[in-house]
Amino acid sequence: MAKSKGNRVQVIMECTEHKNSGMPGTSRYITTKNRKNTPDRLELKKFNPILKKNTIHKEIK
Repeated sequence: MAKSKGNRVQVIMECTEHKNSGMPGTSRYITTKNRKNTPDRLELKKFNPILKKNTIHKEIK
C-alpha cells in the first residue's frame, strides 16, 4: 500500500500588487505547504516577471 503525502497540500500564490495595478495578465506560482504547521494563508516575496520586481504573493483559494 502506498504512503500518502499527509498534511502537505498544493497552494496557488498570486501577486497582490499586479492585481491592484489593473494591468492585463497575472503572476502566479504553485507551491506546497504543511497544513498542520501553517493553517493560515501564506505570504511570500516572489519575482513578478510582468512588473520586473519582487512583490508579495498571497495564497488564493
